[in-house]
Amino acid sequence: MKLLHKNVDKDGGGSVSLIPEEPEDMWHAYNLISEGDCVRASTIRKVQNESTTGSSTSSRVRTILTIRVENIDFDTQACMLRLKGRNIEENQYVKMGGYHTLDLEVNRKFTLGKAEWDSVSLDRVDSACDPVQGMARFFENVMQAILRHVNFDIVKCILIASPGFVRDQFFEYMFQQAVKTDNKILLENKGKFMLIHASSGFKHSLREVLSDPAVVAKMADTKAASEVKAMETFYTMLQTEPDKAFYGPKHVEKASEAQAIETLLISDNLFRIQDVKLRKRYVTLVDSVREFGGDVKIFSSMHVSGEQLDQLTGVAAILRFPMPELEEDDEESDEENGK
Repeated sequence: MKLLHKNVDKDGGGSVSLIPEEPEDMWHAYNLISEGDCVRASTIRKVQNESTTGSSTSSRVRTILTIRVENIDFDTQACMLRLKGRNIEENQYVKMGGYHTLDLEVNRKFTLGKAEWDSVSLDRVDSACDPVQGMARFFENVMQAILRHVNFDIVKCILIASPGFVRDQFFEYMFQQAVKTDNKILLENKGKFMLIHASSGFKHSLREVLSDPAVVAKMADTKAASEVKAMETFYTMLQTEPDKAFYGPKHVEKASEAQAIETLLISDNLFRIQDVKLRKRYVTLVDSVREFGGDVKIFSSMHVSGEQLDQLTGVAAILRFPMPELEEDDEESDEENGK
């Protein structure tokens, strides 16, 4: 991130002008901008032009707008921030108070104004604009998180994934520190770390990383790999033999009643819902599938495969035999509703 201008007074109010220079800078921008902040940037606006004859035409013009941010959306795929808010400065194309959406992206300058810059926001600007210092701090935070949260007696494999060479730089930093401090936990478990390429540093790339053949082989006996494989099998079945793959409580419960479930995929979110009666319903489903020899996989909603399952109502099943009547039941109920 390039810092072009910084003007923060002793009371904490002021603005900074920045240019994001790489995708990671968009993540910094996302964390810096809050609702209520003022953002000034170049944008394209569609305007109507009326001729002397009364006919009108539209054209797109580039202008500079300043909005008070009301909504922030981060498109990780396009690496773009979309800021929606009201215009707060006079502009020949947009009236005061008019809504507009500013798109912030790599190499596009923007100015961010805050009524009060707190220490966290100022530190983020400093670290984003000093990549060496910021990266060292980031590496240290990641290393400390690994030491705090990873039980090496249980964990078989730790994946470090990134675009470029960041993973290699972090790995080198971590074990340099381990040697300096004689950290036996890290030194004795060095072989459990695996460095993998990822197309981005965002969460959606986990799916790509976990599908890598080398990762699959290394993680063959882990719960995460088991969940990923189960989701892949379910989606394949849904495409090739749709009468043997169903999702949603209604279909899955009917399949369970017929003792047809070979593998039940269920999200741990369903066991945390407030409705006790509904929670017991899912516990009964799990017990029933196990009683008749089915395999039950309880997915972590914090894992990428668990998020996929949550998008499919949180419960799905791979069947031992086809049950086309489940689909037919839906069609019949649709016909009845249409009458």
